[in-house]
Amino acid sequence: MSLLNIGMSGLNASQVSLATVGNNIANANTAGYSRQQTVQSSNTSNLNGGVFIGSGTTLADVRRVYNAYLDNQLQTSTSLNSDANAYLEQVSPLDKLFSDKTTGISAVLSSFFAAVQTSAGTPNDTASRQLLLTNAQTLSNRFNALASQMQQQSEGINSQLTTLTDKVNQLTTSIASLNQQISQASSSTGSGPSNLLDARNEAVRTLNELVGVTVQEQNGSYNVSLGNGQSLVLGNTANTLSTARTGIDKSQVSIVVNSPSSSSDVTSVISGGKIGGLLRYREDVLAPAMNDLGRTALVVADKINSQLGQGLDANGEFGASLFSSINSAAAISQRSLASSNNSAGSGNLDVTISNSSALTTFDYAVTFTAADKYTVKRSDGEDMGSFDLTPAAEIDGFKLDLNGGALQAGDTFKVSPTRGAASAITTQLTDSNKLAFAGPLVANSSTSNGGTGALTPPALSIPLDIYSGTDLADLQAGIKNSMPVTLAFKEAVGGSQGYEVFDATGKSIGQGTIVPGQSNDLTINVPMLDASGAPIAGQSFSFNTTVSGSPSKNDKYEVAFNVDGKKDNRNANELLGLQTKATVGVTGGNAGMSMTTAYSRLVEQVGAKASQALGDSSATGAILSRAKSEVASVSQVNLDDEAADLVKFQQYYTASSQIIKAAQETFSTLINSL
Repeated sequence: MSLLNIGMSGLNASQVSLATVGNNIANANTAGYSRQQTVQSSNTSNLNGGVFIGSGTTLADVRRVYNAYLDNQLQTSTSLNSDANAYLEQVSPLDKLFSDKTTGISAVLSSFFAAVQTSAGTPNDTASRQLLLTNAQTLSNRFNALASQMQQQSEGINSQLTTLTDKVNQLTTSIASLNQQISQASSSTGSGPSNLLDARNEAVRTLNELVGVTVQEQNGSYNVSLGNGQSLVLGNTANTLSTARTGIDKSQVSIVVNSPSSSSDVTSVISGGKIGGLLRYREDVLAPAMNDLGRTALVVADKINSQLGQGLDANGEFGASLFSSINSAAAISQRSLASSNNSAGSGNLDVTISNSSALTTFDYAVTFTAADKYTVKRSDGEDMGSFDLTPAAEIDGFKLDLNGGALQAGDTFKVSPTRGAASAITTQLTDSNKLAFAGPLVANSSTSNGGTGALTPPALSIPLDIYSGTDLADLQAGIKNSMPVTLAFKEAVGGSQGYEVFDATGKSIGQGTIVPGQSNDLTINVPMLDASGAPIAGQSFSFNTTVSGSPSKNDKYEVAFNVDGKKDNRNANELLGLQTKATVGVTGGNAGMSMTTAYSRLVEQVGAKASQALGDSSATGAILSRAKSEVASVSQVNLDDEAADLVKFQQYYTASSQIIKAAQETFSTLINSL
């Protein structure tokens, strides 16, 4: 009977081994499957005749061939690679959008200034003026198109985050269920079923493709948490992720982890996986690029409008804005977002651009410490200081005012001075004759002059604020009414020569001296007159000119309003100079850059991010490939090895059956002999 038992134990062991090999072969292509091995141990030996005789074999276990360290490496590299790929998938289209001449700003901005150059060469040509308007429309449309594409990408990210969080919830629920099944199976058998362990590991790996997680094993169960320790799975209980527009900026969804007792915003601490890559791209590239593009649009609109406001159009009137106002009521009210946790009736903030050249590409967190005092922190981490609401202080080129309501300590706002500017810019001028190419003032010498003196074309000392509405109209009318102004020179005495200034009514309004034969820079202050020629109390303006040569006694020079400046291109040349003039980012010790350079730098920054993302994707892909290979070298089914084992256990089975046959024959011989 002992021989029969030995044969039966070998037969059972070989049969299980054959089944295990067959299962390995059947699951060779199953994702996450770890090959299995049988573990045998020898049965207890029996004492017989002073010696111990073996009693066969026992199947001790069917185990997974699994290495926890290699699996952890695979989980981590999976998370990093998914993060890098998601980031690359977003930044590559943006890089192409900015750099392509058919979709970017560089080409149309160059075309606009080329049209300005053509118009400056022939300021009285209607066709060139109309071409400039067409190019202006193309430029504003291009800004709008880029802003629209970026906004669509932002909404696309919101949609993806919502979809991905739903998938995360499915996986965490599955992991919690597997924890429970494994715990129940282990309590009855002492070891976990391999198929469930493999399924749980594969679920964690798939979860890492979506979001970076860490795993702690406790009593055979996996506790899964985000990088900051927020629990997603605890034993057989799963918390859920969801998206919500809970932040100050409702245009961006946040990631919220929900437990039975509370909810917490974890957007800022998530890393890894597709969700981490999307959030990292939105924070590092998309939002700054939207701000940067908006800043360029603001400067383009503001500087071109302002320069046109300094000249005269073909009708002899002061210039009008080419682009929409940067401080329209809608724009001012939309640059600030109030927290939903602010006090009741707190209202919002009006954000007015006071100096477009000083604008940055950052956002600002504004926190009120009292009803009329607030602190400002920039998104790059710099504390800007504490300010009073009245009078409004200038902060990086903008000012804040209260838009209704009353504020309390603790009220917070997010201020984005440039974010929406690229989508808001429009070309509002439709009449090409209103393009102001001429200088507003001209200098004429009297025909009776006998000296060699000459005056350069005069220019207003202080730029006219084209956005000041009725104030601007009154100032323009006052300049017209106050012209012409006459400079009458006296006899040169002792190396200097005096002059006297007379207003349009012939009244003396000032005097001074020059050095004959040299260039003499003059600033002439002119009291403002109304339409009847009467002085307007407390109002004046000034202009600059340079006197060269040597005027004779009684020589007169008249500075007049340029009523017929169709062939004058002085302001058009000033407009053309904006192409290379430093008008962007002029703050403190920073000399700034031109509009074209500012956009080129944006293209370079996004391009650098795209290049870095490509490198990161390649690197993490190589790391992931290596991790997969290392795991495969240990756990993956090798069909050649399994085929060899199949033959081995077939022979084992046959040999065990021969032991049983020998036992039967021996037993039959014994029975027959009796």
